[in-house]
Amino acid sequence: MKNIKLNFKNWAKSTALILGLSVAVSCDGYLDEEVISQIGNDYLNTAKGLDDGINAAYSSMRTWYGTERGNNFTIFGTDTYTNGADGSWKFMNQYTNQFDSQNGHVRELWDELYRGINTCNAVLDRSTEITGVPAATLAQRRAEAKFIRAHHYFLLVQLFGPVDLQLSENVVPNRAVSRAPISEVYDAIITDLQEAIPDLEAKAKSTNFGRATRPAAEHLLGKVFLTRASTPAGSAADYASAEPLFKNVIEKYGIKLLPDFADVYLPGNEINDEVIWSVQYTRSPLTNGGGNNSHVFFLMEYDTQPGMQRDTQNGRPFKRYRPTNYTLNVIFGERVNDSRYKKTFVDAFQSNRPGNYNATFDDSKTAISFAAGDTTMYLPGFNMSKEERAKRPYQVLIPAAYTEKLFPSMRKQMDPGRVDRTQFEGGRDYIAMRLAETYLNLAEAQFRQGKIAEATATINVIRRRAAFPGKEAEMEITPDQMTFEFLTEERERELIGEQHRWLDLKRWGILVERVKAYNPQGAPNIQDFHVLRPIPQNQIDRAEGGASAFPQNPGY
Repeated sequence: MKNIKLNFKNWAKSTALILGLSVAVSCDGYLDEEVISQIGNDYLNTAKGLDDGINAAYSSMRTWYGTERGNNFTIFGTDTYTNGADGSWKFMNQYTNQFDSQNGHVRELWDELYRGINTCNAVLDRSTEITGVPAATLAQRRAEAKFIRAHHYFLLVQLFGPVDLQLSENVVPNRAVSRAPISEVYDAIITDLQEAIPDLEAKAKSTNFGRATRPAAEHLLGKVFLTRASTPAGSAADYASAEPLFKNVIEKYGIKLLPDFADVYLPGNEINDEVIWSVQYTRSPLTNGGGNNSHVFFLMEYDTQPGMQRDTQNGRPFKRYRPTNYTLNVIFGERVNDSRYKKTFVDAFQSNRPGNYNATFDDSKTAISFAAGDTTMYLPGFNMSKEERAKRPYQVLIPAAYTEKLFPSMRKQMDPGRVDRTQFEGGRDYIAMRLAETYLNLAEAQFRQGKIAEATATINVIRRRAAFPGKEAEMEITPDQMTFEFLTEERERELIGEQHRWLDLKRWGILVERVKAYNPQGAPNIQDFHVLRPIPQNQIDRAEGGASAFPQNPGY
């Protein structure tokens, strides 16, 4: 049986008990789930408890991927996205003093990642006593726990710097905590992944789709080396350590780029050949937790415009994230050969509310009429003349008319499979790692080692795939064009909206300067200390010794 999907309940977990699920393979090839409560502390010491404990640990990935908090931490406050009209979290983009240690996102993320870590610790500590489990299965489950623990600590150390390093289970609350140096945190992450890799499935996708595999762990370990290299804990040798890991992912497992960039995020195509690892969501309210919410944040207010009303196809527009001028004019400035602007952003809307209307934003016309399916709005991406716009029987939204409500919507995370037009809890899996990023990571590692020709060849693989048909040769760059600036822009052309940018800018040491240069809402307030997030106040308060034992990051 292939690609059995790993589903799980987004459980409430304590440090002492893990609530389990009874999971059995059903005839349709997915995992049926029966919620079980009142599970005793010894349940995790059983073979069934081992599997359910790992599933609980995986569910903690939903704290970050596809959530409002995960997106706010990575999309807001960057050079490529700023705030749109709506939402109560604009201060995360604007870097005001509202972004402090009482921040709900900070507290939730910290607590949930540590719950996931403690679940992994419990699995690892107790698995040595479990009987009745095949040795290979036991080794794989332990490797999965190390992958998850490493993943969570990697997020924590990037966001917060020195953090509490817990590598054994806390059965009762533990107030004796401290902030371990980032060198120790990175050492623990690397050890976990190096120990996990040999025991994970050496295939593109696990038979239980959603479980960590060897290429997923190699991709993550390469990213860890790439990131540590730019910290005081790293060295140039980290780039050399990262390079073979990325090459393994590209060469050894049959993972391959899809021929068409647009197909990577095609709804219903989440299990495709380019995906290395994804975080699982479902269409069941019982097992979907809060759902994948990314579909709402990147959309403009199309539903109040003439000829339009909200529907599932075009999405529920929160108008939360608005692309910056730098994104539209520089990152995606070249659109003759490169297809990614057209395939990333929505450029037209078709009427789902026929009738006669007055024009709103397009001053080239006054009255407009639409039948069902007619084009109501077109976004050409350039400032089309008023005379040219007047020839069109629909409104043309040009960049000069963009506002915090009207701007190009991003396609990638849209979810037309929701049950109705108001549903917030989306059901699409969140693609956390894909091969295009591996190529970009490899190019970065090669570039940092001075291997410019190799980096150029690597990045050209991505660029050829991104070309309009027949434009592949024009998309290739030469070694003299392979600069650091080009690398930072190419990465965003490919990965925009995939929860990378803030972490990328921090890794490169250019977060503050890029926000000041390209994000007008964030520029006035961002300071050097904003390269770390605030430690949640509840963590400081519950530490034995308080702020003296667990100090706040500077500036907060």
